[in-house]
Amino acid sequence: MGKLQGKVAVVTGGTTGIGLATARLFVEEGAYVFITGRRQKELDEAVKAIGGNVSGVQGDVTEPADLDRLYASVEAKGRIDIVFANAGLGELVSLEDVTEEIYDKIFNVNVKGALFTVQKALPLLNDGASIILTGSVASVKGTPAFWVYGASKAAIRNFVRGWTVELQHRGIRSNVLSPGPIETPLLAATRAHDAIAQITSTIPMGRLGEPDEVAKAALFLASDDSSFVTGIELFVDGGRAQI
Repeated sequence: MGKLQGKVAVVTGGTTGIGLATARLFVEEGAYVFITGRRQKELDEAVKAIGGNVSGVQGDVTEPADLDRLYASVEAKGRIDIVFANAGLGELVSLEDVTEEIYDKIFNVNVKGALFTVQKALPLLNDGASIILTGSVASVKGTPAFWVYGASKAAIRNFVRGWTVELQHRGIRSNVLSPGPIETPLLAATRAHDAIAQITSTIPMGRLGEPDEVAKAALFLASDDSSFVTGIELFVDGGRAQI
């Protein structure tokens, strides 16, 4: 029997990278998973790749109406056991080049999106459920041109601290899962190969991580294996944040 047998999970940003790897692993471990993505084509491809016990709901986590539509679909299952607010984006931009548009785009997805993904799940969220937010090693490391993204991830770290106390009467656990540099489309989209090479050189394990490695940590936080774990930030970063 899988570690998530009979559970219902929601994974935002589930069409590629960490989200897709996690949704696939959750299904393998017995969960029924709802995934979201902004683009229907990629969403359909992800659902096909996962293969079963999965539904795709197109939407943007920054749009309240899209989140309402997501949870209207989930309502057919009657409950949610796991919310993995994973949708996120980042952009390399120097202090002199930051614009209001760039700032708003990053904070709207990474902070506003995570907040309302969780808030709107609450009516369906089981007592004893698990909330997981995707953070980043960038929240604790000073990285030139990547600190707007890092600041957005630092904000959600405080969400989890507050929710751990606020939701304790329901036994709901809230944790942050913070990857280091991972081989994902988000990383590739930065097109900053020199910066990526420099960051990789600072990882004690000497390589980038893989989405499946992060998915295994998400499974730990989602399952009863972490039944006495709440309020933490779990780094999956090859040691980069630790030295």
